[in-house]
Order: sequence, then structure tokens, then C-alpha cells
Amino acid sequence: MIIEKKVWPLYFEKILLGKKNFELRLADFNCEKGDVLLLKEWNPKTKQYTGRVLEKKVTSVLKTKEVKFWKPEEVDKYGYQIISFK
Repeated sequence: MIIEKKVWPLYFEKILLGKKNFELRLADFNCEKGDVLLLKEWNPKTKQYTGRVLEKKVTSVLKTKEVKFWKPEEVDKYGYQIISFK
């Protein structure tokens, strides 16, 4: 499956340079080993895509509910997933 996600410029650049090979995301979508992440650079200031895109193959998915970045009710409903890719 191909999964499209927004990525802020700071993180997009780190992924592009090979300095970041994982994503921490709210587990509100299905993602499995072998899926492809289509990572689209999104500028939160302009609220527009920049046009840069990376395609990464998912190598593993770890789901948890123990990190506090999102609202508790969202975490209770979905949990988290940590997605590694290459």
C-alpha cells in the first residue's frame, strides 16, 4: 500500500540527508512492513506543499501508547506507531 503523509521541512531535510530513518505518528491509519510512505514536504507557515517528495519503504512498525505528543483522547483511541524506513 502507498501511504501519503505531510512532513515539515526540518524533518524532510533530515530524511533526505539520511539522518532520520523513522517517523513517530499517531496510529490513526494502517501501516505495515512493506508499505511505501510517500512523504510530501509541507510548509506549516504557508500551509502549502513545497513540491518535494520522498518515497520510503516501511521496514517495521512499532505501536505504543506511552508517548505524550497528542491529546490523550486521540492516544486512547489510536495509540502511536513508530515507522522505520529505508
